[in-house]
Amino acid sequence: MQLGVVNKLKINRFTPPGAFLEDKDGNEVLLPNKYVEEHFELDDEVDVFVFKDSENRIVSSTEIPHLYLGDFRYLTVIHVNPYGAFVDWGLDKDLLVPFSEQLHRLEQEEKYLFSLQYDNATDRLYGTMRVKKLLEPCAEDLNGQEVDIMICEENALGISVIVNNRYDGLIFRNNISKVLPRGSFAKAYVRLVREDGKLDIQFEPLTFEKFDQASFFLLEELQANDGYLPLNDHSGPDDIREQLGMSKKLFKQAVGKLYKQQKITIEEKGIRIKNG
Repeated sequence: MQLGVVNKLKINRFTPPGAFLEDKDGNEVLLPNKYVEEHFELDDEVDVFVFKDSENRIVSSTEIPHLYLGDFRYLTVIHVNPYGAFVDWGLDKDLLVPFSEQLHRLEQEEKYLFSLQYDNATDRLYGTMRVKKLLEPCAEDLNGQEVDIMICEENALGISVIVNNRYDGLIFRNNISKVLPRGSFAKAYVRLVREDGKLDIQFEPLTFEKFDQASFFLLEELQANDGYLPLNDHSGPDDIREQLGMSKKLFKQAVGKLYKQQKITIEEKGIRIKNG
């Protein structure tokens, strides 16, 4: 029975406080009555999240927390007391972030990046802001591969991201083709795996496939806008990025391809789908 993750447990018995669930080794955990559904029967297997309550008792819940053991998420600080900060992680009992796991003073109602970790010494789950030390150097050949990213903080170089819930990544400013809110998730591509195991990330594919995707997308946008877009070679990168979510370089390549295919005409102030 592992704290901080979903366990599949069997209903062993029903009692006034709730149902007691049992793992394969015969260990039991309480599922409080408010989580016991009417259709539950003895020997049913139930997926539950296992954690400890405020009295240090192991309990379970059918509610889904905002993060599991080892995950990274932006969570809201509910209150701060002499023991540390408590954040909302989607369960009735808020998650403690001890002062020793904070990087700076935390403000109530503000969101910060945390990871859920397990302390062997106390047999407890806790939150930590010391995310960088938890991210692994990438030893995989992910060059050109599609990955899942979480958007983190902006810095002087660009936007830091967490890749596949494991690796430290960065989208350099000249590769930012769209702006997403902090804490949001997206698909992206690995531009380069660096020697130190950190990853350079960009939103657009690295292969020639990206030109086909961009051309198809641009044609769809034209059709959705009565066949005309007020964008061309002279448009600013920010205008192109705001309207289409792509870099000016990719936009020009997509326009060139559609023009060669005689699918569009290029006008003084924009581009238009070619009639016929």
